[in-house]
Amino acid sequence: MYSKTKLSKRQIKEDKFAVFMLSAKSRLIDYWQYAVIGAAAVILIAVGIVYYVNSLQSRKQESSERMARAIFDYRAGNNQVAIMGLDQVVKEYGSEPAAEQAMFMLGHINYETRNYPEAIRYYEMYLAKYHDNQLNRAGALGGVAASMENQGQFQQAAAKFLEAYDEYPDGPQTGDYQFGAMRNLLETGDTAQAKVHLQIISEKFKDTDLERRARRLFSEKSQS
Repeated sequence: MYSKTKLSKRQIKEDKFAVFMLSAKSRLIDYWQYAVIGAAAVILIAVGIVYYVNSLQSRKQESSERMARAIFDYRAGNNQVAIMGLDQVVKEYGSEPAAEQAMFMLGHINYETRNYPEAIRYYEMYLAKYHDNQLNRAGALGGVAASMENQGQFQQAAAKFLEAYDEYPDGPQTGDYQFGAMRNLLETGDTAQAKVHLQIISEKFKDTDLERRARRLFSEKSQS
């Protein structure tokens, strides 16, 4: 009886030890599984990042290629084909640098083809979305102004030419913007304000062809 009891206790200890070992093994297996899953997740994330970077590079290249084709069509005189190509770049690659130039070009080509409402629409879309390129922003404002002028909206055109000037006062087209503002103010009959801009042109562009043209136009319009 004593021996049987003693054996039972020993058996109990052995069983506990076995259970402990099985539990430890189970924990090790679980840990190993989590470790493998974690490692796999890290690998998947790394692969995903590489894929994402490659995808971005691929999209950038694709957008640049489409932009180049559209510019080629534009230079070949296929304006409508160029417009469709540029519009695709804007819609499909809106986050790429090519989309910014495509949107600006859409304003420019529509202006050249005298589709002034569309030119204004694209220029204003550009101004609403892009804020870093002063030269392009001034050009877009100038494009809006010129489109308005060609539609007989002289007061609005004068205001937009001044916005273009204020956007980039040291830019290469500041004289043209001042001249545009003066020209449109003369069309509205506001010779007093037109003279203000003539004086600015005379001060900044003294003895240049721009000053001579401005003085001649002011003289003609103010006396008519």
